[in-house]
Amino acid sequence: MFALTDRSLKGQVSAVEWQARVDLAACYRLVADSRWGDLIYTHISARIPHTDEYLINPFGLTFDEVTASNLVKVDLVGNILDGSSYSINPAGFTIHSAIHEVRHDAQCIIHLHTKATISVASLKGGLQPWSQYAMFSLSSMSYHAYEGLAVNRDEKKRLQDDLASNNHMLLHNHGGLTLGPTVGDAFMRFYDLQRACEIQMDLLQANQSVIEIPQPIVDGIYAQANVVHSGETGGQIAWPAMLRKAYKLDPSFCE
Repeated sequence: MFALTDRSLKGQVSAVEWQARVDLAACYRLVADSRWGDLIYTHISARIPHTDEYLINPFGLTFDEVTASNLVKVDLVGNILDGSSYSINPAGFTIHSAIHEVRHDAQCIIHLHTKATISVASLKGGLQPWSQYAMFSLSSMSYHAYEGLAVNRDEKKRLQDDLASNNHMLLHNHGGLTLGPTVGDAFMRFYDLQRACEIQMDLLQANQSVIEIPQPIVDGIYAQANVVHSGETGGQIAWPAMLRKAYKLDPSFCE
């Protein structure tokens, strides 16, 4: 049988690093359960708090195979720091390293190729204010033009500039991205973005007029979104519930 974890790091790393590993591994399992994955491609990264070290998935494993111990620790260049027997996808880390480099407020970055986010990212109008889920994302939304596979280092500066201080991004013809000060915040933000995109595509297929949300409400949603999906209603309450779900699905993620 193929061993997903050739070593256990529990008790071998700091408590802070181990918690970051558990949270990130749980996020991978929850993304897999939601069917947002893309075989062995796309990535979720997390900075180990108070360090310049980052965790990312081993290249070649599906998201439901990721564990706390087999996550790979790297620097911003992608050098492996923990002696892992696994490698990473250097091209896949390009987007993440670009953002981690300038967004020191972000512990976690989620970048996925879901059908819904690719579809909306490929529409000229982008995400529309057609649902409450869209409101959460539009309060901090950015866009980045498609430049081919993300292997060109020159693209990093343009990506950083396009993201700026926003926490949601749609990459044209490519997919979606969210980031947050915790793994839980990044996950909740992607959940909102995914739902908003799913609803928008369903409404487009309905071929009926959509009830538009008045612009003054759209303009004033930022403060409301900060209240709903931060602090006690974001990572402090929703993420522990998601962790409990991950344990129910398969507790092997925390090995």
